[in-house]
Amino acid sequence: MRNLDSSNMLHGRFAQFIAVFTGTISAVSDGMQYGWTAPVIPILESPNSPVPITEADVVWLENIYMLGGFAGLPLTIFSVDKFGRKYSILIAAVQNVVAWFLIAFAPSVEYLYVARFLSGIAGDVAFVSAPMYIGEIADQHIRGILGSFIYLMMLFGIVVVYSVAPFVSIPVSSAVGCSFLLIQILSFPFMPESPYYLLVKDKKDEARRSLQKLRAVMDVEKELEEISRAVERQKSERGHPLDLILVKSNRKAIIIMTVLNCAQHFSSISVILMNIHSILEDAASMLSPSTAAIIFAVLMLTASCVSASLIDKAGRKILLSSSSILTGISLLILASYFSVKNSGVDVSSYNWVPVASVMLYAVTFKYGLGMVPIVMTAELFPTSVKAVGMTVSDAMYVIFAVVSIYLFQHLKGLYVFTIFCIPETKGKTLEEIQQILKGNTTEKTPSVENVEEGANEKNEDTRL
Repeated sequence: MRNLDSSNMLHGRFAQFIAVFTGTISAVSDGMQYGWTAPVIPILESPNSPVPITEADVVWLENIYMLGGFAGLPLTIFSVDKFGRKYSILIAAVQNVVAWFLIAFAPSVEYLYVARFLSGIAGDVAFVSAPMYIGEIADQHIRGILGSFIYLMMLFGIVVVYSVAPFVSIPVSSAVGCSFLLIQILSFPFMPESPYYLLVKDKKDEARRSLQKLRAVMDVEKELEEISRAVERQKSERGHPLDLILVKSNRKAIIIMTVLNCAQHFSSISVILMNIHSILEDAASMLSPSTAAIIFAVLMLTASCVSASLIDKAGRKILLSSSSILTGISLLILASYFSVKNSGVDVSSYNWVPVASVMLYAVTFKYGLGMVPIVMTAELFPTSVKAVGMTVSDAMYVIFAVVSIYLFQHLKGLYVFTIFCIPETKGKTLEEIQQILKGNTTEKTPSVENVEEGANEKNEDTRL
């Protein structure tokens, strides 16, 4: 009997793994869209660009993906409650297919804007509905590792786009992204819907059948009743959006997620993922930017896999705290290098430093700070406000991402402006400064001291 129970448990967990795997395949495409600008922007800026772009277009192509996610928030709230977790994931997959087609055949940059905006909406829906689906179907003993799947898939997508996009045409890389979505569209419809969602919609028989498939046993009455009581209790609580603020436990949950999302993006993750090729090129590294970017993405994926295997054993807090400290150290090293380089010091013999620090960042960020928040998003909110809570958390994620990307692009522009436009006023008289501003930089305006010296010399000549 004990062996039979063990066999059923393993079979049930296998069924959950299959459901989660097919439900998160679209995250590979989302990862490709997330990292798309890093390898593709240099192609679009090249003389042989299929779609010529300007510097202003670069900022928009990065930010419009995030803005699409923000604009999709009302759709996300509506979709997960109206159509369910499962069909929301499929709707997002179809949206992403359309986005890849627009990218593949774009005749102008405006088509790329629309595609990036649409993929942002799809990513927002998927990254709310998929963690929600996983949290509601998973056995509590493996919920952490299953919750990590979507992030692992996303990181795999970044590896794919970094490995493929620099070496093939844009239509070919788009076809690769689209292929993952087609696999999901053909396989995920056969997976069960979340039993939590079905009970919320008073579909107890369907919830029972869903649970039987997910647990691979026929007798699920005990767990079904536990879920039913939890759903009824949470449904009896007010499910108004204001409950995120008015209910102490919800307020604490939203504060936690806001701080975690802020920490993620102000640790530069979106900036690095969307600009790693240019960052490493500026560093004059020993590796080509494309090669270094692939290694970076593989290290992120490896660190996340290790984290996924430890998150249910080591716990969330120890991974998060240690990751935060080590990530800060790696960014401090990188910032120090660029600060010294930009001050005019020759750092050519230390060009391995930015590569090493970026690789260290890939590991230290992803095993904790990059992984734990997305797992906790599906755990902290009760059913009554889960859709709203996760959507608000996603909104915080998008807002902090947009701010960090905007600051990077404009501070980078400020540095260029400083070098070429701001005059050096050290040791200059006010009149000299005015002459420099007028463009008269070749003739030095005599200072007061020089004028006085000239006058004295003239007087001495006169006396002689």
